[in-house]
Amino acid sequence: MSRITIKDVAEKAGVSITSVSFAFNNPERLPEGTVQKILEVAEEIGYVPNPIARSMLTGRTGIIGILVPQPTTEIIRNPFWAEFIEGVAEVCLREGFSILLVPPLEGSVKRAVAKTAVDGFITIGLELYKSTILILQQRKIPFVIVDTDPVEGISSVNITDKKGAHSIMRYVLSQGHKKIGVLGIRSGKMGKFDEYTGTLRSRIDGFSQALKEYELSLNDPHVKYFECSSTMHGGEEGFRFLFSNEPYPTCIVSMSDVIAFGVIKSANQRGLRIPDDVSVTGFDDVPYAAISSPPLTTISQPLREKGKTAANLLVDHICEEKEVTQKVFSTKLVIRDSVKKIADL
Repeated sequence: MSRITIKDVAEKAGVSITSVSFAFNNPERLPEGTVQKILEVAEEIGYVPNPIARSMLTGRTGIIGILVPQPTTEIIRNPFWAEFIEGVAEVCLREGFSILLVPPLEGSVKRAVAKTAVDGFITIGLELYKSTILILQQRKIPFVIVDTDPVEGISSVNITDKKGAHSIMRYVLSQGHKKIGVLGIRSGKMGKFDEYTGTLRSRIDGFSQALKEYELSLNDPHVKYFECSSTMHGGEEGFRFLFSNEPYPTCIVSMSDVIAFGVIKSANQRGLRIPDDVSVTGFDDVPYAAISSPPLTTISQPLREKGKTAANLLVDHICEEKEVTQKVFSTKLVIRDSVKKIADL
């Protein structure tokens, strides 16, 4: 049986091929009765529009890509992403776009960008992949960068990372902790703080500023630093490193909530009580932070609002409203029960 085409629909409905195209792609250009008739005929004879042909006709795919720096298997296990994507999805639902998660392809973010057909990208944390921005610009595809150092002429969405990191480290120090473990997000530049950029650099600078106020530093013998993936497994790996030899930390400061959850899991398996034996903090304030055991002290950032803002900016750019906007959201210290006040030693 031959495939039903747009021509078959036009002949059966007694309209032009252009009218059938309008009925599926620009229904507002036809009388409502005509649109209804065409759709009924299409359903009757079993016509299904070809999305590839439609995109060639309109120049649009109807898809927004979210370019992520981790494999999908790690993304779907991190509640950070669920909150952020929910914000993007709210805009896409309203504007009629689908969402495509775009992880590195064969280990390459640049290859993923080059081979993915979307109307625009929201990128997250491109600090290690700045050449990717050049590819996006060469493709002349709209994009918005999130959690990346602002770039002139490109819309971006960020938070006050340094302020947040400073406030949580300062709080830990104010509670008497001087033996501190810091779990950073893996960058491949372990401990080479001068080479850090973007989110990682801002948070390291915030931690360092607070430590300096208490006459400590990230190079102090009682302050241990370790980079790990922003996953529960990464937190477990970080915990094992911090407790591999003395002095053991009295508090572990994590750069994300999901890392902190991994720390809590490993501490429990080792028989350590939180916060009696070791205190733990996170960063993000995902919903699980408030109901973890114990509830997690962390830094709150508006994850859904970040996603929503980035998506709104991208839709504006796709529609050729090209005003560049660089939005920065505030962070806030949320004190719960995972940090214990201890006496100065």
